[in-house]
Amino acid sequence: MAEIGQGPIGKTKSSDEENNNPKVPTDTTQGSLASVTAPHETYEGYHRFDPSATWTAKEERNVVFKTDLMLLSFICLMFFGLQLDRGNLSNAVTDNFLVDLGMTTNDYNNGTTIQLIAFLSTEIPVQLLIKRYGFNRILPLMMIGWSLVSWTQAWITSRATFYITRALIGAFEGGFIPGTILFATYFYKTRELSVRLAFFWSTLNVARIISSLLAAGILQMRGVQGKTGWFWLFLIEGLLTFMIGVVGLLYLPSSSTKTKSFLIRKPWYTERQEVIMVNRLLRDDPSKGLTNIQEHATFQDLLEAWSDKSMWGLYLIGLIAYIPQGPVQAYLSLTLRRLGFSTFDSNMLSIPSAALQIILMLALCKSSEVFKERTFHCLFGELWSLPLLAALLALPNGGYNWPRFTITTLISGYPYFHPIVSAWISENTFDVKKRALTAATYNVIVQIGSVILSQIYRSNDSPYYHTGNKVLIAICALALVVFILQRELLRYLNRQKEKKWNAMSPEEQELYQADQVAREKEGNQRLDFRFSY
Repeated sequence: MAEIGQGPIGKTKSSDEENNNPKVPTDTTQGSLASVTAPHETYEGYHRFDPSATWTAKEERNVVFKTDLMLLSFICLMFFGLQLDRGNLSNAVTDNFLVDLGMTTNDYNNGTTIQLIAFLSTEIPVQLLIKRYGFNRILPLMMIGWSLVSWTQAWITSRATFYITRALIGAFEGGFIPGTILFATYFYKTRELSVRLAFFWSTLNVARIISSLLAAGILQMRGVQGKTGWFWLFLIEGLLTFMIGVVGLLYLPSSSTKTKSFLIRKPWYTERQEVIMVNRLLRDDPSKGLTNIQEHATFQDLLEAWSDKSMWGLYLIGLIAYIPQGPVQAYLSLTLRRLGFSTFDSNMLSIPSAALQIILMLALCKSSEVFKERTFHCLFGELWSLPLLAALLALPNGGYNWPRFTITTLISGYPYFHPIVSAWISENTFDVKKRALTAATYNVIVQIGSVILSQIYRSNDSPYYHTGNKVLIAICALALVVFILQRELLRYLNRQKEKKWNAMSPEEQELYQADQVAREKEGNQRLDFRFSY
């Protein structure tokens, strides 16, 4: 079984892995990449680099806790704002949004498709902007942009204005998620990342719950000042997200060693904590010290990210793996309305699926870390969904409201494995600049999959979508096969590397690792790097 974050051979153990010695010494054993790869002088934490530094497990836990408190909590708040503006449309349709604008469910699907196309078109450009101007500037400005557009949705009057606002929201949101994930990698070690990402996506589900609660109340304002309920929903939630974006612009740090901001006048970490932060990250992943956090990415870097065959299977997974559950989840509120539930009940009944997904996702990501395994944990999410989709297809037409609600809730609340795959992409990409681009590429492909899923449920297949559900079952089965094939590909690549590495003498291995220029160009193709699976 491959170890998660296995990476370079002979990697230095972190402090929480040193059971017999509370101090963390520099690992100078032959084959340790951390001992032969010094950070570049332009690296933002170069002044804190100390290969002889040691620290206790408690000190490192304190640094991680402070990072969780200061960074993770605020990123989760930003994810909350993201989901408020992404999810308020599904709440609005329970208040006769489509009827008020004279639109059909196909128009609703087209709006989703337009948003996703705009979303994916800005993914790569946003990563280039982030690398040029910094996470702390670009991410909050994106949030301010989409919140203002979301706010103006309160005044849309036609299909055309609906499509325009969908496109603008998608354009401003594109690149936000991979940019945020990449930012987190500069503060957390590989083995810490997937659980943190699970918290990010749990926040999206918390937002779904809170958004449903808010919507259940706000939509009761229909008739106030002659306005619809969805008018007040877009107005209030857009302003909430705008406030989060403004605070983010004044709060976020530029790096782990430059944490002062307009709102926080003192550094987050003491000088010693900065030493611990920098050196623990470099010993876990020396590639983080090879470039500056704002070093420009080039078109050549983009081509290299796209040509990495070890990533192609993960890209394909991003395209198809989230389609089987997507239409059921997107249509949950609308389905509940069609089953005869009121606007209030439809919003309240969408909460259980979000709560279920939080529990299952956190448990799945934690299990993935404990058992040091990726593939089969992701397969669990598809295996969960497959029999439920079959049950939904087999359910007779007419009636059966509560069984239909139960099945759709279980599908919508499936064990979401996107955090695991995102961490998987990150840990299998050695170069930091390439990591930004592979993450963005993966997210673009995920959005292409979202475009596909937005067109699977069609109005002529309404209200039970038998044809659509057959398509979802077929794609779910295909995803199971792709996961297995990707696992076997990575195992094969590791065996090939292992064979070449073992054929070298100890002296040749040492000389190989000492040639930093050549190894930097090789990235995750270097012989002493192992893919996790």
